[in-house]
Amino acid sequence: MKKIVLTGGGSAGHVTPHFALIPHLQREGYEIHYIGTAQGIERELVEGKIPYYPISAGKLRRYMDIKNFTDPFRVIKGMFQSYAILRKIRPSLVFSKGGFVTVPVTFAAWMLRIPVVLHESDLTPGLANRLSLPFASHLCLTFPDSLSFVKNNKATVTGTPIRAEILQGSRDAGLRLCGFSHTRPVILVMGGSLGSVILNQVVRDNLLELTKRGQVIHLCGKGNADPGIRVKGYRQFEYVNEEMPHLLAAADFVVSRAGANSIFELCALAKPNILVPLSKQASRGDQILNARSFQQQGFSLVIEEEELTSHTLLKSLDDLQKNQDRFVQAMEASTIRDGTNNVLSVIRRFID
Repeated sequence: MKKIVLTGGGSAGHVTPHFALIPHLQREGYEIHYIGTAQGIERELVEGKIPYYPISAGKLRRYMDIKNFTDPFRVIKGMFQSYAILRKIRPSLVFSKGGFVTVPVTFAAWMLRIPVVLHESDLTPGLANRLSLPFASHLCLTFPDSLSFVKNNKATVTGTPIRAEILQGSRDAGLRLCGFSHTRPVILVMGGSLGSVILNQVVRDNLLELTKRGQVIHLCGKGNADPGIRVKGYRQFEYVNEEMPHLLAAADFVVSRAGANSIFELCALAKPNILVPLSKQASRGDQILNARSFQQQGFSLVIEEEELTSHTLLKSLDDLQKNQDRFVQAMEASTIRDGTNNVLSVIRRFID
């Protein structure tokens, strides 16, 4: 039986796209293994589902930190561990979703002459993928704009893999979860798994106005629920997992951060949306570029975090509702709404 090793970690966004690929690869007869860190979220999400191998990894920082002097040794240790694991498994290919754990895995695979296919979710390649690319066979890109960052015809625009279950939600089930009516529109607000302080604040400051426009589902992030809020037509969740497809199915409009996996799920579902990307003060600016690309393609309205106020949120929601058909048509016309089959085609191309 042919084997494939998956790797990626540091955030859920570097893990969840694997779950879109795993069922297809297993149906094609591949044995799937995963290399990640001992403490990262990838272990929590993956272990118990497929064989999992923890390795040492150092964080790749763009700023001064005392750990910058010690983490290179963790990366070297992780490379030796990866080499031993890959030599034992002898996979036909390594598929990497990015994150700092992938650098030692990619280098070890290159030493063993195992082809590596990378996938980049954001518009500009992250540091881990930039370091890994010289040792990889190919890079799958999510955004057409990203081709300008890659030389030597070593990349293909595939879109990002979308989990099948995201597309199979039930509107009825989502409304039941929230105790909502079928007769009024639903606005879903997503601030990410950790939540967004500014988005949470603006939403809660304007609940009466928002609930005039529709029923509000608020994913506020772990530890951010406010049990004191009692407003009809408002339901808050700290975090959801299995329920997410149903809440998305129930939503008519979405206000979201601009992580690549989340916004491509919105595109695949053709959900009219407003994106509020993380500012450069809190990130490397990738969400800003993701959001601008979606705006230019006609998929989204965008509010910069620094411009998010009661006025801009409510005005944008009114504009979104007024022009929803235009946004839906643009998303439905996209050729990379769901990159699952495109990524699988690239993987097959590099397997012996």
